[in-house]
Amino acid sequence: MKTRDIAVALAIVAAAAACPGAAVASGRFEAGKGQFTLDGKPFTIKAAELHYPRIPRPYWEQRIQMCKALGMNTICLYVFWNAHESEPGKFDFTGQNDLREFVKLCQKNGMKVILRPGPYVCAEWEMGGLPWWLLKDKDIRLREGDPRFLQAVDRFEKEVAAQVGDLTVDKGGPILMVQVENEYGSYGTDKPYVSAIRDMLRKYWGKQTVMFQCDWASNFLNNGLDDLIWTMNFGTGTDIDSQFAELRKARPDSPLMCSEYWSGWFDKWGANHETRPAEAMTAGIDEMLSKGISFSLYMTHGGTNWGHWAGANSPGYAPDVTSYDYDAPINEAGRPTPKYYMLRDVLSRYAEEELPGVPDTIPSAAIPAFALTEAAPLMQNMPDAIVTDRPMPMEELGQGFGSALYRTLIPEEGADSLITEGVHDFAIVSVNGRKAGTIDRRIGQTSLALPATQKGDTLDIFVEATGRINFGRAIKDYKGLTGDVTLSKGGRRIEPQQWETYLYPDDKALFDTYGYMPVTGPDYPAGVYRGTFIVPEEAAGADTFLDFSTWGKGLVYVNGHALGRIWNIGPQQTLYTPGCWLKAGENEISVLDVLGPREPRVQGLAAPILDRVTAGSEDTELDGVPQDAVMAAEYILKYGNGWSELELPEGAKGRYLYIEILSGNSLEESSVAEIHLRDSKGERVGREQWKSLGSDSSNTAENHGVTKAFDQQESTYWESAPGHDYPHLIAVDLGRVTDASAVELLPRTESGAPGSPTHVRIYLR
Repeated sequence: MKTRDIAVALAIVAAAAACPGAAVASGRFEAGKGQFTLDGKPFTIKAAELHYPRIPRPYWEQRIQMCKALGMNTICLYVFWNAHESEPGKFDFTGQNDLREFVKLCQKNGMKVILRPGPYVCAEWEMGGLPWWLLKDKDIRLREGDPRFLQAVDRFEKEVAAQVGDLTVDKGGPILMVQVENEYGSYGTDKPYVSAIRDMLRKYWGKQTVMFQCDWASNFLNNGLDDLIWTMNFGTGTDIDSQFAELRKARPDSPLMCSEYWSGWFDKWGANHETRPAEAMTAGIDEMLSKGISFSLYMTHGGTNWGHWAGANSPGYAPDVTSYDYDAPINEAGRPTPKYYMLRDVLSRYAEEELPGVPDTIPSAAIPAFALTEAAPLMQNMPDAIVTDRPMPMEELGQGFGSALYRTLIPEEGADSLITEGVHDFAIVSVNGRKAGTIDRRIGQTSLALPATQKGDTLDIFVEATGRINFGRAIKDYKGLTGDVTLSKGGRRIEPQQWETYLYPDDKALFDTYGYMPVTGPDYPAGVYRGTFIVPEEAAGADTFLDFSTWGKGLVYVNGHALGRIWNIGPQQTLYTPGCWLKAGENEISVLDVLGPREPRVQGLAAPILDRVTAGSEDTELDGVPQDAVMAAEYILKYGNGWSELELPEGAKGRYLYIEILSGNSLEESSVAEIHLRDSKGERVGREQWKSLGSDSSNTAENHGVTKAFDQQESTYWESAPGHDYPHLIAVDLGRVTDASAVELLPRTESGAPGSPTHVRIYLR
């Protein structure tokens, strides 16, 4: 008997022993003609997306039960590679990472499972789930047929199958389907690579396991494999029939499923809290169910990006906040929202039996304000120096997360400015220990004026790494100083030839070894602050939300648990702190603050602060097209859903793209969901370096700034501000002078394409 067969037999015996007299029934899940079937009967998937690493393990079952009470019959979940294999070949499927236990809890509560083991998952998670150590090999090609990448993926997928491969429905388990890769059409066109991932999963899961791939309606055919089920991903408010139109043509008898129906959206540092209307979400689900279309609600409960797991979006660099509340029906703390009850009413109409009652939720409580009484200044707890002839990324020095201090001496000529495009991600620059300023990758800063300097002065560049990009081609995202650093004096440029680098890993055990001193004011240096706080007996077991609005930027640990990142720019000002990680009486807290707090004080609130921004608008207001911009084309468009291609004359080129909208199908706001530029060969230009130049008016209050028109997400869009008349103008910095043969525009995906432009002019400069 094969090892795998023995494992399955033992699992059956164990299940029978746990429930004497009962047999473990195997099942049969199939893609039938126009519908899924389970054991020969029609089965409409009503899935709730949950991510076990984002939920405290003691709360897993309560969250699953909340989904069942909502009217769902399936749990959909990613497997985060980097959470399970932090070092090559060293796997962790215990505690918070216990995938098998989570799947079994789903089964215990009568829920089926859809497993999405990547290797890439996106999910606003650090590097899209890929482990940072892949970047030690600078030449590695991620998500391609690079043997080095595929070998690492194979090792991981083998281990995932070893954990839960015996829990598919045909073996008596709850797993209905396994996903192959994830939204690959948003990364590229490479059927051989997608086929290699499919073959790898088949090797470990067997031919009997149903497998599928998900993509967008605009690109699913690019990588669609004939032997896989095809599903679509789209957001609240989308015209549902149009999303499935091409799939119906290609596969008239295929079951239809929206594998990610986006209930809300994620938040990024420095932008307003994202919300989506409950009415549009519930109406879309009602429509899908009335037409027999299966769905997975992404997210039904988002949870939290603990520690350093929050990723970042691209183009540009837009780091995600710690909270993954997502404006989901079940909020970050596991409580039902008005969305929850509206959706429960809809789903109850499609339920085969009465829905179970909504389970009890964990209470929340306030905690009196307390001060952190000890501090370990970073500059007084420096590690050993690494001496190199150039600044090197953290990965090249063996560090995956945290910060690094880069030190050099000002050369003989002195310097009046610092220039670098390689700050990943936030730098504090000092000369002779005095702060000169900051460089923030998030807002495109690449230079800084220096105070008067002379030969031999010490230049420090302290770089804190935020999350790695999780979407698009920019996921190969190195940290620290990733490019040349140039000093300038009167226009003359000098590159220092020797550097000392001091590594500060994100490591609580390391922080505990630092030398601490009593906290005194009125100024508080960058460093690790620690103290204790009391949870009153009457608040024992309750969740709280620790308020860090008087702090700068960094990370927080409570009782050894990494709660996540803080940043005073908002919108998030509190960190969700689960009651299961607290105890009545004294609790420990450590806060790394790379800026230094305004006041080292914290209090626990009964409700979160997720919507307080202090950083200002993301868009510059433009007053018309610049005089030196050249009009390349003018078009009258037919409004409606779908892409429009606007051809440009031969020889058109420029670094800056201006789109002037003179009229649209709406008398009020104008909007654009996505912009692409085609080069002189007719190929789409990469948008990783694109930045917003601004607009005449953007609805930034609802996060509809210019970057939403090239964020690689078809469900988001730029929108003009209410009350502004035509013409409207949006402008993009392409990052370099680019030959252009056409501009592609995509209006909003809702029925009727609201705000669709009808008369446009294209300018290049």
